[in-house]
Amino acid sequence: MRTRLLPLLIVLMAGVLLALGFPLAVSLAAAQQQRVVVDRIDDTVRFAALAQFVTKSSDTDERLTELRDQLSRYYSTYDIDVGVFYRSGKSMAHAPEGMAIPLTGEGQKAFRDALSGRRSQDPPQVWPWQDNGRLLVASPVVLDGDVVAVVYTDSPTGQLRSRVLRGWLLIAAGESAAMLLAVGAAFRLTGWVLRPVRVLDAATHDIATGRLNSRVAAASGPPELRRLARSFNEMADNVEEVLEQQRAFVADASHQLRNPLAALLLRIELLALELPDGNEEIASVRTEGRRLTQVLDDLLDLALAEHTSAALELIDVGELAQERVASWRPLADEKGVRLVGQPSPVTAWADPIALSSALDAVIDNALKFSPSGAEVSVAVSSQGDVSMIVVTDGGPGLTDEELSRIGDRFWRSGHHQNVKGSGLGLSISRALLSAGGGRIAYAHHEPQGLRVTVSLPSTPPALSTS
Repeated sequence: MRTRLLPLLIVLMAGVLLALGFPLAVSLAAAQQQRVVVDRIDDTVRFAALAQFVTKSSDTDERLTELRDQLSRYYSTYDIDVGVFYRSGKSMAHAPEGMAIPLTGEGQKAFRDALSGRRSQDPPQVWPWQDNGRLLVASPVVLDGDVVAVVYTDSPTGQLRSRVLRGWLLIAAGESAAMLLAVGAAFRLTGWVLRPVRVLDAATHDIATGRLNSRVAAASGPPELRRLARSFNEMADNVEEVLEQQRAFVADASHQLRNPLAALLLRIELLALELPDGNEEIASVRTEGRRLTQVLDDLLDLALAEHTSAALELIDVGELAQERVASWRPLADEKGVRLVGQPSPVTAWADPIALSSALDAVIDNALKFSPSGAEVSVAVSSQGDVSMIVVTDGGPGLTDEELSRIGDRFWRSGHHQNVKGSGLGLSISRALLSAGGGRIAYAHHEPQGLRVTVSLPSTPPALSTS
Protein backbone atom coordinates (compact mmCIF):
# COMPACT_ATOMS: atom_id res chain seq x y z
CA MET A 1 0.00 0.00 0.00
CA ARG A 2 2.86 2.37 0.78
CA THR A 3 4.23 2.02 -2.77
CA ARG A 4 0.89 3.29 -4.06
CA LEU A 5 0.16 5.92 -1.41
CA LEU A 6 3.62 7.51 -1.29
CA PRO A 7 3.91 8.34 -5.04
CA LEU A 8 0.42 9.84 -4.92
CA LEU A 9 1.35 12.12 -2.04
CA ILE A 10 4.62 13.10 -3.71
CA VAL A 11 2.87 13.93 -6.98
CA LEU A 12 0.27 16.02 -5.16
CA MET A 13 2.91 17.94 -3.20
CA ALA A 14 5.02 18.43 -6.33
CA GLY A 15 1.94 19.80 -8.09
CA VAL A 16 1.29 22.23 -5.23
CA LEU A 17 4.90 23.41 -5.21
CA LEU A 18 4.93 23.86 -8.98
CA ALA A 19 1.61 25.69 -8.84
CA LEU A 20 3.18 28.10 -6.36
CA GLY A 21 6.59 28.22 -8.03
CA PHE A 22 5.52 29.12 -11.56
CA PRO A 23 3.55 32.27 -10.60
CA LEU A 24 6.37 33.25 -8.24
CA ALA A 25 8.94 32.88 -11.02
CA VAL A 26 6.80 34.92 -13.43
CA SER A 27 6.22 37.60 -10.80
CA LEU A 28 9.96 37.77 -10.08
CA ALA A 29 10.77 38.23 -13.78
CA ALA A 30 8.07 40.91 -14.14
CA ALA A 31 9.28 42.76 -11.02
CA GLN A 32 12.89 42.75 -12.19
CA GLN A 33 11.90 44.05 -15.62
CA GLN A 34 9.59 46.68 -14.15
CA ARG A 35 12.45 47.91 -12.04
CA VAL A 36 14.61 48.36 -15.13
CA VAL A 37 11.78 50.01 -17.07
CA VAL A 38 11.19 52.52 -14.25
CA ASP A 39 14.89 53.37 -14.27
CA ARG A 40 14.78 53.92 -18.04
CA ILE A 41 11.70 56.09 -17.69
CA ASP A 42 13.49 58.25 -15.10
CA ASP A 43 16.46 58.53 -17.43
CA THR A 44 14.33 59.52 -20.44
CA VAL A 45 12.46 62.12 -18.37
CA ARG A 46 15.77 63.65 -17.30
CA PHE A 47 17.05 63.76 -20.88
CA ALA A 48 13.69 65.17 -22.02
CA ALA A 49 14.20 68.07 -19.59
CA LEU A 50 17.64 68.76 -21.06
CA ALA A 51 16.20 68.58 -24.58
CA GLN A 52 13.60 71.21 -23.64
CA PHE A 53 16.38 73.66 -22.84
CA VAL A 54 17.96 72.95 -26.22
CA THR A 55 14.79 73.76 -28.12
CA LYS A 56 13.84 76.93 -26.22
CA SER A 57 17.26 78.34 -25.30
CA SER A 58 18.91 81.07 -27.29
CA ASP A 59 22.28 79.43 -26.63
CA THR A 60 21.38 76.33 -28.60
CA ASP A 61 24.88 75.16 -29.48
CA GLU A 62 26.05 75.17 -25.85
CA ARG A 63 22.92 73.34 -24.64
CA LEU A 64 23.16 70.84 -27.50
CA THR A 65 26.80 70.15 -26.71
CA GLU A 66 25.91 69.56 -23.07
CA LEU A 67 23.10 67.19 -24.10
CA ARG A 68 25.40 65.23 -26.38
CA ASP A 69 28.00 64.98 -23.61
CA GLN A 70 25.36 63.69 -21.23
CA LEU A 71 24.17 61.10 -23.72
CA SER A 72 27.73 59.96 -24.49
CA ARG A 73 28.61 59.56 -20.83
CA TYR A 74 25.37 57.70 -20.25
CA TYR A 75 26.09 55.30 -23.12
CA SER A 76 29.71 54.72 -22.11
CA THR A 77 28.71 54.11 -18.50
CA TYR A 78 25.65 51.87 -18.95
CA ASP A 79 26.03 50.62 -22.54
CA ILE A 80 22.48 51.79 -23.26
CA ASP A 81 21.67 53.28 -26.64
CA VAL A 82 20.01 56.67 -26.14
CA GLY A 83 18.95 59.42 -28.49
CA VAL A 84 16.74 62.49 -28.84
CA PHE A 85 14.87 62.64 -32.14
CA TYR A 86 12.64 65.32 -33.65
CA ARG A 87 9.15 64.47 -34.82
CA SER A 88 10.48 63.97 -38.30
CA GLY A 89 12.87 61.31 -37.03
CA LYS A 90 15.94 63.51 -37.42
CA SER A 91 18.42 63.16 -34.60
CA MET A 92 18.98 66.01 -32.16
CA ALA A 93 21.63 64.02 -30.28
CA HIS A 94 22.38 60.34 -29.87
CA ALA A 95 24.95 57.84 -28.66
CA PRO A 96 26.47 55.74 -30.07
CA GLU A 97 27.13 56.82 -33.59
CA GLY A 98 24.76 55.40 -36.16
CA MET A 99 21.79 55.08 -33.83
CA ALA A 100 18.44 55.64 -35.53
CA ILE A 101 14.76 55.19 -34.83
CA PRO A 102 13.60 51.69 -35.88
CA LEU A 103 11.24 51.78 -38.79
CA THR A 104 9.26 48.72 -37.66
CA GLY A 105 8.53 46.64 -34.57
CA GLU A 106 8.35 47.61 -30.93
CA GLY A 107 10.80 50.51 -31.35
CA GLN A 108 8.64 52.23 -33.98
CA LYS A 109 5.52 51.66 -31.86
CA ALA A 110 7.20 53.17 -28.76
CA PHE A 111 8.29 56.22 -30.84
CA ARG A 112 4.74 56.77 -32.13
CA ASP A 113 3.31 56.46 -28.60
CA ALA A 114 5.69 59.17 -27.41
CA LEU A 115 4.80 61.45 -30.34
CA SER A 116 1.19 61.21 -29.26
CA GLY A 117 2.15 62.79 -25.94
CA ARG A 118 2.27 59.74 -23.68
CA ARG A 119 5.03 57.51 -22.50
CA SER A 120 5.49 54.32 -24.46
CA GLN A 121 3.77 51.21 -23.16
CA ASP A 122 5.72 48.69 -21.10
CA PRO A 123 7.82 46.49 -23.39
CA PRO A 124 7.08 42.76 -23.68
CA GLN A 125 8.47 40.52 -20.95
CA VAL A 126 12.07 39.48 -21.52
CA TRP A 127 12.91 35.89 -20.47
CA PRO A 128 16.35 34.49 -19.58
CA TRP A 129 16.54 32.37 -22.76
CA GLN A 130 16.05 35.39 -25.07
CA ASP A 131 19.66 36.26 -25.96
CA ASN A 132 18.65 39.07 -28.34
CA GLY A 133 16.05 40.62 -26.07
CA ARG A 134 15.97 44.46 -25.77
CA LEU A 135 14.03 46.95 -23.66
CA LEU A 136 12.74 49.91 -25.68
CA VAL A 137 11.44 52.97 -23.77
CA ALA A 138 10.44 56.37 -25.26
CA SER A 139 9.28 59.59 -23.55
CA PRO A 140 8.00 62.78 -25.21
CA VAL A 141 9.81 66.16 -25.07
CA VAL A 142 7.01 68.64 -24.53
CA LEU A 143 7.40 72.37 -25.13
CA ASP A 144 4.46 74.74 -24.67
CA GLY A 145 2.07 71.78 -24.75
CA ASP A 146 3.39 70.33 -27.98
CA VAL A 147 5.57 67.27 -28.49
CA VAL A 148 8.66 68.57 -30.26
CA ALA A 149 10.91 65.51 -29.84
CA VAL A 150 11.20 62.04 -28.36
CA VAL A 151 13.83 60.60 -25.99
CA TYR A 152 14.42 57.01 -26.98
CA THR A 153 16.43 54.34 -25.10
CA ASP A 154 17.38 50.87 -26.29
CA SER A 155 18.66 48.83 -23.32
CA PRO A 156 20.47 45.47 -23.48
CA THR A 157 18.94 42.81 -21.21
CA GLY A 158 21.95 40.72 -20.24
CA GLN A 159 22.07 41.88 -16.62
CA LEU A 160 18.29 41.71 -16.33
CA ARG A 161 18.22 38.15 -17.61
CA SER A 162 21.06 37.21 -15.23
CA ARG A 163 19.20 38.60 -12.23
CA VAL A 164 16.01 36.80 -13.26
CA LEU A 165 17.93 33.55 -13.74
CA ARG A 166 19.56 33.86 -10.32
CA GLY A 167 16.16 34.51 -8.78
CA TRP A 168 14.76 31.47 -10.52
CA LEU A 169 17.64 29.33 -9.28
CA LEU A 170 16.92 30.49 -5.73
CA ILE A 171 13.25 29.64 -6.21
CA ALA A 172 14.21 26.23 -7.62
CA ALA A 173 16.55 25.61 -4.68
CA GLY A 174 13.82 26.61 -2.25
CA GLU A 175 11.28 24.39 -3.99
CA SER A 176 13.76 21.49 -4.03
CA ALA A 177 14.37 21.90 -0.31
CA ALA A 178 10.62 22.12 0.27
CA MET A 179 10.14 19.01 -1.88
CA LEU A 180 12.72 17.09 0.15
CA LEU A 181 10.99 18.16 3.35
CA ALA A 182 7.65 17.18 1.84
CA VAL A 183 8.98 13.75 0.82
CA GLY A 184 10.37 13.25 4.31
CA ALA A 185 7.03 14.30 5.79
CA ALA A 186 5.24 11.96 3.36
CA PHE A 187 7.45 9.07 4.49
CA ARG A 188 6.70 9.84 8.12
CA LEU A 189 3.01 10.30 7.42
CA THR A 190 2.61 7.09 5.43
CA GLY A 191 4.68 5.23 8.02
CA TRP A 192 2.47 6.58 10.80
CA VAL A 193 -0.70 5.71 8.91
CA LEU A 194 0.40 2.28 7.65
CA ARG A 195 2.30 1.04 10.71
CA PRO A 196 -0.91 -0.19 12.39
CA VAL A 197 -1.92 -1.81 9.09
CA ARG A 198 1.40 -3.70 8.90
CA VAL A 199 1.07 -4.79 12.52
CA LEU A 200 -2.50 -5.87 11.86
CA ASP A 201 -1.41 -7.81 8.77
CA ALA A 202 1.34 -9.57 10.74
CA ALA A 203 -1.06 -10.47 13.55
CA THR A 204 -3.60 -11.77 11.03
CA HIS A 205 -0.91 -13.93 9.43
CA ASP A 206 0.12 -15.26 12.84
CA ILE A 207 -3.46 -16.22 13.70
CA ALA A 208 -3.95 -17.78 10.26
CA THR A 209 -0.86 -19.94 10.81
CA GLY A 210 -2.00 -21.10 14.25
CA ARG A 211 -0.47 -18.56 16.65
CA LEU A 212 -3.79 -17.57 18.17
CA ASN A 213 -2.25 -15.53 20.99
CA SER A 214 -1.08 -12.80 18.61
CA ARG A 215 -2.59 -9.39 19.27
CA VAL A 216 -2.26 -5.81 17.99
CA ALA A 217 -1.08 -2.91 20.16
CA ALA A 218 -3.68 -0.21 19.48
CA ALA A 219 -1.46 2.69 20.58
CA SER A 220 -0.42 4.43 17.34
CA GLY A 221 -1.86 5.53 14.03
CA PRO A 222 -5.08 7.33 13.13
CA PRO A 223 -8.06 6.93 15.46
CA GLU A 224 -9.92 4.82 12.89
CA LEU A 225 -7.06 2.31 12.73
CA ARG A 226 -6.76 2.23 16.52
CA ARG A 227 -10.46 1.36 16.73
CA LEU A 228 -9.92 -1.31 14.07
CA ALA A 229 -7.02 -2.74 16.11
CA ARG A 230 -9.18 -2.93 19.24
CA SER A 231 -11.97 -4.60 17.28
CA PHE A 232 -9.47 -7.06 15.82
CA ASN A 233 -8.20 -7.94 19.29
CA GLU A 234 -11.75 -8.52 20.48
CA MET A 235 -12.43 -10.75 17.49
CA ALA A 236 -9.19 -12.68 18.07
CA ASP A 237 -10.10 -13.18 21.74
CA ASN A 238 -13.51 -14.56 20.77
CA VAL A 239 -12.05 -16.82 18.08
CA GLU A 240 -9.39 -18.14 20.46
CA GLU A 241 -11.99 -18.75 23.14
CA VAL A 242 -14.29 -20.62 20.74
CA LEU A 243 -11.44 -22.76 19.40
CA GLU A 244 -10.22 -23.46 22.91
CA GLN A 245 -13.71 -24.60 23.88
CA GLN A 246 -13.81 -26.79 20.79
CA ARG A 247 -10.42 -28.35 21.57
CA ALA A 248 -11.40 -28.87 25.19
CA PHE A 249 -14.63 -30.54 24.11
CA VAL A 250 -12.85 -32.86 21.68
CA ALA A 251 -10.20 -33.77 24.23
CA ASP A 252 -12.72 -34.29 27.03
CA ALA A 253 -15.07 -36.29 24.83
CA SER A 254 -12.23 -38.49 23.57
CA HIS A 255 -10.95 -39.04 27.08
CA GLN A 256 -14.38 -39.75 28.55
CA LEU A 257 -15.23 -42.25 25.81
CA ARG A 258 -12.03 -44.26 26.22
CA ASN A 259 -13.01 -45.90 29.52
CA PRO A 260 -16.53 -47.01 28.45
CA LEU A 261 -15.08 -48.25 25.17
CA ALA A 262 -12.36 -50.20 26.96
CA ALA A 263 -14.97 -51.78 29.22
CA LEU A 264 -17.14 -52.61 26.22
CA LEU A 265 -14.22 -54.28 24.41
CA LEU A 266 -13.42 -56.30 27.55
CA ARG A 267 -16.99 -57.56 27.72
CA ILE A 268 -16.82 -58.45 24.03
CA GLU A 269 -13.70 -60.53 24.73
CA LEU A 270 -15.47 -62.27 27.63
CA LEU A 271 -18.45 -62.91 25.40
CA ALA A 272 -16.18 -64.35 22.72
CA LEU A 273 -15.05 -67.02 25.20
CA GLU A 274 -18.61 -68.33 25.29
CA LEU A 275 -18.88 -68.58 21.49
CA PRO A 276 -17.22 -70.92 19.03
CA ASP A 277 -13.84 -69.89 17.62
CA GLY A 278 -13.94 -68.01 14.33
CA ASN A 279 -17.31 -66.40 14.90
CA GLU A 280 -17.59 -63.71 12.20
CA GLU A 281 -19.83 -61.36 14.18
CA ILE A 282 -17.43 -61.25 17.12
CA ALA A 283 -14.50 -60.65 14.75
CA SER A 284 -16.36 -57.79 13.10
CA VAL A 285 -17.25 -56.23 16.46
CA ARG A 286 -13.59 -56.52 17.57
CA THR A 287 -12.43 -54.78 14.37
CA GLU A 288 -14.89 -51.93 14.73
CA GLY A 289 -14.00 -51.55 18.40
CA ARG A 290 -10.30 -51.26 17.62
CA ARG A 291 -11.10 -48.77 14.84
CA LEU A 292 -13.16 -46.67 17.25
CA THR A 293 -10.30 -46.76 19.74
CA GLN A 294 -7.90 -45.54 17.05
CA VAL A 295 -10.27 -42.70 16.11
CA LEU A 296 -10.51 -41.58 19.75
CA ASP A 297 -6.73 -41.71 20.13
CA ASP A 298 -6.28 -39.63 16.96
CA LEU A 299 -8.87 -37.10 18.12
CA LEU A 300 -7.05 -36.70 21.40
CA ASP A 301 -3.70 -36.35 19.59
CA LEU A 302 -5.21 -33.71 17.26
CA ALA A 303 -6.61 -31.71 20.18
CA LEU A 304 -3.25 -31.83 21.94
CA ALA A 305 -1.38 -30.89 18.73
CA GLU A 306 -3.57 -27.83 18.18
CA HIS A 307 -3.24 -26.75 21.81
CA THR A 308 0.43 -27.36 22.56
CA SER A 309 2.94 -24.65 21.68
CA ALA A 310 6.09 -25.71 19.85
CA ALA A 311 9.47 -25.89 21.60
CA LEU A 312 11.63 -24.76 18.68
CA GLU A 313 15.31 -25.58 18.41
CA LEU A 314 17.89 -25.86 15.65
CA ILE A 315 17.99 -29.52 14.58
CA ASP A 316 19.63 -31.64 11.91
CA VAL A 317 16.67 -32.40 9.67
CA GLY A 318 18.61 -34.93 7.60
CA GLU A 319 19.57 -36.95 10.66
CA LEU A 320 16.03 -36.91 12.06
CA ALA A 321 14.59 -38.00 8.71
CA GLN A 322 17.06 -40.90 8.52
CA GLU A 323 15.99 -42.00 12.02
CA ARG A 324 12.35 -42.08 11.02
CA VAL A 325 13.17 -43.96 7.81
CA ALA A 326 15.10 -46.56 9.83
CA SER A 327 12.15 -46.92 12.23
CA TRP A 328 9.65 -47.55 9.44
CA ARG A 329 11.84 -49.78 7.27
CA PRO A 330 10.81 -53.08 8.97
CA LEU A 331 7.15 -52.34 8.21
CA ALA A 332 8.04 -51.37 4.65
CA ASP A 333 9.99 -54.62 4.18
CA GLU A 334 7.05 -56.56 5.54
CA LYS A 335 4.76 -54.98 2.92
CA GLY A 336 7.30 -55.42 0.15
CA VAL A 337 7.75 -51.65 -0.29
CA ARG A 338 11.24 -50.22 -0.78
CA LEU A 339 11.73 -47.33 1.67
CA VAL A 340 14.78 -45.22 0.81
CA GLY A 341 16.23 -42.12 2.43
CA GLN A 342 18.37 -39.50 0.75
CA PRO A 343 20.40 -37.96 3.58
CA SER A 344 21.60 -34.37 3.41
CA PRO A 345 23.20 -32.14 6.10
CA VAL A 346 20.35 -29.66 6.38
CA THR A 347 19.36 -27.77 9.53
CA ALA A 348 16.08 -26.09 10.42
CA TRP A 349 14.18 -24.64 13.36
CA ALA A 350 11.52 -27.08 14.55
CA ASP A 351 10.16 -29.00 17.51
CA PRO A 352 11.90 -32.38 17.11
CA ILE A 353 9.09 -34.34 18.77
CA ALA A 354 6.39 -32.62 16.70
CA LEU A 355 8.40 -33.03 13.49
CA SER A 356 9.01 -36.72 14.24
CA SER A 357 5.29 -37.28 14.79
CA ALA A 358 4.40 -35.41 11.59
CA LEU A 359 6.96 -37.41 9.58
CA ASP A 360 5.62 -40.64 11.07
CA ALA A 361 2.13 -39.76 9.88
CA VAL A 362 3.34 -38.84 6.37
CA ILE A 363 5.52 -41.97 5.98
CA ASP A 364 2.78 -44.18 7.41
CA ASN A 365 0.34 -42.72 4.88
CA ALA A 366 2.82 -43.32 2.02
CA LEU A 367 3.45 -46.95 3.04
CA LYS A 368 -0.24 -47.58 3.59
CA PHE A 369 -1.20 -46.71 0.01
CA SER A 370 1.89 -48.00 -1.84
CA PRO A 371 1.51 -51.46 -3.38
CA SER A 372 4.10 -54.21 -3.03
CA GLY A 373 7.16 -53.51 -5.17
CA ALA A 374 6.68 -49.72 -5.11
CA GLU A 375 9.18 -47.24 -3.70
CA VAL A 376 8.76 -44.59 -1.01
CA SER A 377 11.47 -41.92 -0.99
CA VAL A 378 12.32 -39.46 1.78
CA ALA A 379 14.60 -36.64 0.53
CA VAL A 380 15.96 -33.64 2.44
CA SER A 381 17.04 -30.38 0.80
CA SER A 382 17.20 -26.61 1.39
CA GLN A 383 16.26 -23.60 -0.71
CA GLY A 384 16.94 -20.09 0.55
CA ASP A 385 15.64 -19.75 4.08
CA VAL A 386 13.47 -22.88 3.85
CA SER A 387 14.45 -26.48 4.53
CA MET A 388 12.32 -29.20 2.94
CA ILE A 389 11.56 -32.87 3.49
CA VAL A 390 9.94 -34.41 0.41
CA VAL A 391 8.18 -37.78 0.72
CA THR A 392 7.08 -39.45 -2.53
CA ASP A 393 5.29 -42.75 -2.99
CA GLY A 394 4.24 -44.99 -5.84
CA GLY A 395 0.62 -45.39 -4.82
CA PRO A 396 -2.48 -44.69 -6.90
CA GLY A 397 -2.31 -40.96 -6.16
CA LEU A 398 -5.22 -38.52 -6.01
CA THR A 399 -7.22 -36.38 -8.42
CA ASP A 400 -6.95 -32.59 -8.46
CA GLU A 401 -10.19 -32.28 -6.52
CA GLU A 402 -8.99 -34.79 -3.91
CA LEU A 403 -5.68 -32.94 -3.55
CA SER A 404 -7.57 -29.82 -2.51
CA ARG A 405 -9.24 -31.75 0.33
CA ILE A 406 -6.36 -33.83 1.63
CA GLY A 407 -5.59 -32.98 5.23
CA ASP A 408 -9.20 -32.16 6.11
CA ARG A 409 -10.39 -33.85 9.25
CA PHE A 410 -11.96 -37.29 8.73
CA TRP A 411 -11.69 -36.92 4.96
CA ARG A 412 -10.63 -39.99 3.00
CA SER A 413 -10.66 -40.64 -0.71
CA GLY A 414 -13.60 -42.67 -1.96
CA HIS A 415 -11.14 -45.11 -3.52
CA HIS A 416 -9.43 -45.84 -0.19
CA GLN A 417 -12.32 -46.43 2.18
CA ASN A 418 -11.26 -50.04 2.70
CA VAL A 419 -7.80 -48.99 3.92
CA LYS A 420 -7.33 -48.85 7.67
CA GLY A 421 -7.29 -45.31 9.09
CA SER A 422 -9.31 -42.54 10.69
CA GLY A 423 -8.62 -39.69 8.25
CA LEU A 424 -6.94 -37.64 10.98
CA GLY A 425 -3.26 -38.49 10.51
CA LEU A 426 -2.43 -35.73 8.02
CA SER A 427 -4.56 -33.23 9.95
CA ILE A 428 -2.44 -33.97 13.01
CA SER A 429 0.71 -33.50 10.92
CA ARG A 430 -0.47 -30.10 9.71
CA ALA A 431 -1.31 -28.97 13.26
CA LEU A 432 2.06 -30.13 14.59
CA LEU A 433 3.97 -28.34 11.83
CA SER A 434 1.94 -25.09 11.95
CA ALA A 435 2.71 -24.65 15.65
CA GLY A 436 6.41 -24.28 14.75
CA GLY A 437 6.04 -22.17 11.62
CA GLY A 438 6.22 -25.15 9.24
CA ARG A 439 3.96 -26.04 6.33
CA ILE A 440 2.88 -29.17 4.50
CA ALA A 441 1.86 -29.30 0.84
CA TYR A 442 0.61 -32.03 -1.48
CA ALA A 443 1.10 -32.55 -5.21
CA HIS A 444 1.09 -35.22 -7.91
CA HIS A 445 4.14 -37.44 -8.22
CA GLU A 446 4.96 -38.56 -11.72
CA PRO A 447 4.39 -41.09 -13.12
CA GLN A 448 2.03 -41.94 -10.25
CA GLY A 449 1.64 -41.45 -6.55
CA LEU A 450 1.65 -38.55 -4.12
CA ARG A 451 4.33 -35.97 -3.33
CA VAL A 452 4.25 -34.51 0.19
CA THR A 453 6.54 -31.53 0.96
CA VAL A 454 7.23 -30.55 4.55
CA SER A 455 8.72 -27.01 4.71
CA LEU A 456 10.53 -25.70 7.77
CA PRO A 457 12.18 -22.32 8.46
CA SER A 458 15.98 -22.46 8.42
CA THR A 459 16.13 -19.23 10.45
CA PRO A 460 14.35 -18.48 13.72
CA PRO A 461 10.67 -17.78 12.85
CA ALA A 462 10.79 -14.41 14.64
CA LEU A 463 13.66 -13.29 12.34
CA SER A 464 12.69 -15.14 9.21
CA THR A 465 12.09 -13.02 6.11
CA SER A 466 9.83 -15.56 4.51
